[in-house]
Amino acid sequence: MRLLLVEDDAKLVRALERGLAREGYEVDVARTGEEALAHVEQDAEYDGVVLDVMLPGLDGFAVCESLRRSAPWLPVLMLTARSEVAYRIRGLDAGADDYLVKPFDFGELLARLRALTRRGATALEVGDLRIEPLTRAVMRAGEAVELSPREYAVLEYLAQHAGRPVSRAQLLEHVWEDDGQGSPNVVDVYIGYLRRKLERPAGAPLIRTVRGVGFVLERA
Repeated sequence: MRLLLVEDDAKLVRALERGLAREGYEVDVARTGEEALAHVEQDAEYDGVVLDVMLPGLDGFAVCESLRRSAPWLPVLMLTARSEVAYRIRGLDAGADDYLVKPFDFGELLARLRALTRRGATALEVGDLRIEPLTRAVMRAGEAVELSPREYAVLEYLAQHAGRPVSRAQLLEHVWEDDGQGSPNVVDVYIGYLRRKLERPAGAPLIRTVRGVGFVLERA
């Protein structure tokens, strides 16, 4: 499980990094709101975001609102030292999935993260395309589409970035990782597989090539 921790308190960052690493989480750290958005823009392969409210520059509310526009599937747990009900309401209205008041028990943080990441595995819908992360089922216009595990991984990554170009290098990093079998040509081959399975039956193109960049899954 991979998390983005957005927090400017160095002592708390060190403590959370150590604790989360012991629990098997991979943690990236951002210390400002702008840095957090840049992390997600460059690499949206996170399972969740732990987001402090009081940050230099953009505060947590503004960051959360931006994430809801750019990465609506991404679970967000907000942290704050303010316990007033109105403050919690503001965070939830900004798009947070959950809210934890400092100081908190680390065990409670872990339990809330587990609940959020389970809840985050909701269906991805892009036009008439529907993807179910829990079962890895894919449907187009109500018809089931059978995909191999690698085809599914490519499609899921494109869907998570729907409407935005994804480069071959991004797909290689997040789908093939370090298995030694990936190359830009292999990415093109799998895009071809997906086009044949998803586009030919429906007759409408879904995946567009962006010359010099990569591919984009069209929203409509």
